[in-house]
Amino acid sequence: MTKPAIQETSDSIIDLKEMTDARVSLGRFGAGLPTRAAQAFLLDHARAREAVWSMVDRKDLAERLSRLGFESVSVESRAQDRSIYVRRPDLGRQLSDASQERLKTLAGTAGTPDIAIIVADGLSSSAVDMNAVRLIEELGARFGAKGLKIGPIVLAEQARVALGDPAAEALGARLSIVLVGERPGLSAADSLGAYITYAPKSGTPDSKRNCVSNIRDGGLSIGEAADTIADLVTDIFKVAISGVALKDALVQLEG
Repeated sequence: MTKPAIQETSDSIIDLKEMTDARVSLGRFGAGLPTRAAQAFLLDHARAREAVWSMVDRKDLAERLSRLGFESVSVESRAQDRSIYVRRPDLGRQLSDASQERLKTLAGTAGTPDIAIIVADGLSSSAVDMNAVRLIEELGARFGAKGLKIGPIVLAEQARVALGDPAAEALGARLSIVLVGERPGLSAADSLGAYITYAPKSGTPDSKRNCVSNIRDGGLSIGEAADTIADLVTDIFKVAISGVALKDALVQLEG
């Protein structure tokens, strides 16, 4: 007995489009896509390229943070320009000598923080410009309620996730949170990621980090991300472990 064919209704297509930003049910025009769909693809591709190649306005970020009561400091990686940064990921993971000294000097006057927040441009300046300050504001409120001290916000240029290790180490922080622009896709060019590392130091492997990703309007909201990060930080401080070993450590603690 053959099963009846499932008819795809216009309502089901509309529902599917509302559930995802992915390119679904675009239609056809002859052998190709409708003009509207083709132009939308080109626009999103241009936005993704702009997110990668544009520079974060660190002066603007510093001013916005200052209005919220946060001190900040600017640092640079060893990648001297955007072209080198894109082609040499290793240089984006290392602090410049001048930046290293700047942070060490600051650490001597600012005291030892519990948490260092590093804002790295990563591969999407759009994500940083749109989401980083709002997320830091929310995190500041949650960490303040827990009695945790945040150090000066580190604004890092041409920086990848691992640059947060030497930066937090120079400040003497117990834990680092790196907010970084994630690699843009054709459905989202403004996604921010948060990487949390306990006892950060140069050479820390990625397996010792916890990640909260897709922080953006249309993804994980700022409030939800702040709650998730704050809960993770609380758990990490309980067991003094972050990364893939965190779950087992919490199970042992509760057992």
